[in-house]
Amino acid sequence: MSVGPHGHGRFFAPGRTRQRSTFRMTAPVTRRRTVNGVRAANGGNETGLGPISAGFSVALHVLVAALSAVVLVNATRDDAGGRAAVIGVTVVCVATYCAGIWPSWTIPEPGRRGWWWVAVLSAEWLALLWLSVEATYLVFPLFFLYMRLLGGVWGTIVVAATTVFAVVAFGLHRGFDLAVIIGPVLGAGVAVTIGLGYQALTREVRKRQQLLEDLTRTRSELAVAERAAGVVEERERLAREIHDTVSQSLSSIIMLLHAAQRSDPGSPSGQQRVEQARNAAEDALAETREFIHALAPPSLRAGGLVEALGRLARQTEEQTGLRVELTVPQDAGTLPTPVEAGLLRIAQSAMANAVQHAHANRVDVTLTRLDNEVILDVVDDGDGFDPSQLRTNHRDQPPFGLVAMQERAAHLGGRLVVESSPGRGTSVVASFAVTT
Repeated sequence: MSVGPHGHGRFFAPGRTRQRSTFRMTAPVTRRRTVNGVRAANGGNETGLGPISAGFSVALHVLVAALSAVVLVNATRDDAGGRAAVIGVTVVCVATYCAGIWPSWTIPEPGRRGWWWVAVLSAEWLALLWLSVEATYLVFPLFFLYMRLLGGVWGTIVVAATTVFAVVAFGLHRGFDLAVIIGPVLGAGVAVTIGLGYQALTREVRKRQQLLEDLTRTRSELAVAERAAGVVEERERLAREIHDTVSQSLSSIIMLLHAAQRSDPGSPSGQQRVEQARNAAEDALAETREFIHALAPPSLRAGGLVEALGRLARQTEEQTGLRVELTVPQDAGTLPTPVEAGLLRIAQSAMANAVQHAHANRVDVTLTRLDNEVILDVVDDGDGFDPSQLRTNHRDQPPFGLVAMQERAAHLGGRLVVESSPGRGTSVVASFAVTT
């Protein structure tokens, strides 16, 4: 690392031009915290049963396809007229089923759309049942749809009524016996049991999901409250410190100056009062500096900004192998502590980006002190980036490092400009107005 004299230069690799795109960040970005629920596969509702609902839908699709194939195969045994009618109604049933699950290919949520869909399917199934006894098998997927879309009470009632229709239709086609009754009844019982169990599980998951959201919201509110309490506590501490040091010293100075004013300024007593006031002012200044020193970042306590930038450059070289060229003025003058801290943090963030993201080999850090302005340049020879592409890829939440630097500069009344282009490195310029 080399430290050069005062200057305001920027490093660019050989053969590189200074044509760069400029990425100006003018406003802080508000970041949102959301509760991420597990979205179900059916309709995207947050039920926490996504995998279960998706598996249920796939199994039902397979069942409908298999039973429809059975009806179509058995239809080949009928005469030409009956065969065409069965095939036509079956195709219509399958098309209606596919229309109901499109485009997500999942069972729709309970609601008007789902009710109309299952009503049309039921009417088509009754027509097919009139034409072919094999259509009785299609009652089993209907059982599950009734329980899924109509709820526990109405679903059970409709399942029972549909079971009666299936038994009667099968008996009229093939004759009544015990097996004709047991099959649909057992299927209805299984469907009702699974449907009620699924609904109970859904209610429990939704209840737990709501508890999780409430807990997360409560934790967020608690964090905000704790942060606010910490701010209030720190303000009270600062107020006490200022009252016990600066305020008391200023009160003493005022009293001494009043006493000196009342006495003869040329008398020994008056001169003594003025001397005491001067000593009190010096003590107050020393206490104020100690107070500010305690609030400053640790890296600034051992020296000013120039020394802190030097330590940062040396540490970066030793820890990462990145070549750092530091150029600082011979006398940077006295800067406000918040500005020094802001410049140091921006330098740290820019150099971290050069190491972690830009894969740079060299970084130029230049500190320039003008009459009424201080400027920090951090220029690397890394990969660079396209600012317009960066805005597109991070429309909702730009990279946190750039946002943090912008917010820090804006908070101190400064300005931050980032210039970059792919393959041409990146330049970060922070400037603050200061008084001499």
